[in-house]
Amino acid sequence: MNEQFEIIVKQISQVLMGKEPQIRLALTCLFARGHLLIEDLPGIGKTTMAKVLAKCMGLDFQRIQFTSDMLPGDILGVSIFDQNAVTFHFHPGPIFTQVLLADEINRATPKTQSALLEAMEEQQVTIEGETRALKQPFFVIATQNPLEHSGTFPLPESQLDRFLMRIKLGYPDRAAEKRILKGEGAQAVLDAMDSCMLHDDVFNIQSKISEVHASDTFIDYLQDIIHFTRTSPRFNVGLSPRAGLALQQASRSWAYMKGRDYMIPEDLQVILPWVAGHRLRSRTEGLEIPRKRLMEIFSEVPVPL
Repeated sequence: MNEQFEIIVKQISQVLMGKEPQIRLALTCLFARGHLLIEDLPGIGKTTMAKVLAKCMGLDFQRIQFTSDMLPGDILGVSIFDQNAVTFHFHPGPIFTQVLLADEINRATPKTQSALLEAMEEQQVTIEGETRALKQPFFVIATQNPLEHSGTFPLPESQLDRFLMRIKLGYPDRAAEKRILKGEGAQAVLDAMDSCMLHDDVFNIQSKISEVHASDTFIDYLQDIIHFTRTSPRFNVGLSPRAGLALQQASRSWAYMKGRDYMIPEDLQVILPWVAGHRLRSRTEGLEIPRKRLMEIFSEVPVPL
């Protein structure tokens, strides 16, 4: 199975050049049934990542450009009265897809952002008193501009917690940027790309990931880390039980992509900064914890023998 994932990563890398670590994390998030938040500057490749993941996985794709005047109905859909039939007909919004790109999500108001909460948590939406199931698998990739940019609204904690991971793409390395500047653009490669798998294959992988074994030793290590965040003076608020489940599920997905049916502490160490980074705040400054400081947790929490 590891070879199959390497082929997928290589194919996506033809479009998203020089971003293999971020591609692996995005795939980990998708197969773990999570949702992904990408925070970075405009023009880095956030939208391109969403498009290429959807095409490679053979999944339906919709994009929403969030703006300050957008309403929840623009996402979920609305009922329109048909005078001839003398009845209302529901017109589904773009959320009824498999991969939803919520582009610049923090440009919308909190009321509009909250329209995604039920969908991300329960894979369904309730509109006008009726609950409607979403397509499976359902994967939200949201992009966010840094908060120092004007015209943005901070995502509330309840919204942030719905994202399994938050990553940054960063600038391409010199070799990758040279290829971009020479005209080896992503769009032509993306247009010619074939699907790496069918959407049923994605669903099957997601099912198998739930079977990856978590030993008592691994769970003890995970609990020790969670307890450390709750008692350490460096954190304002520790990780919640839901965050613990997120760490476990992401570790399962990473282990499966590595070709194992069991988890080891190294799996947790790889994914923790991307799962816990947007859930923890500094007690002194009230700011997010830098990745380097998050990695210091592993020097203070020993691996159980």
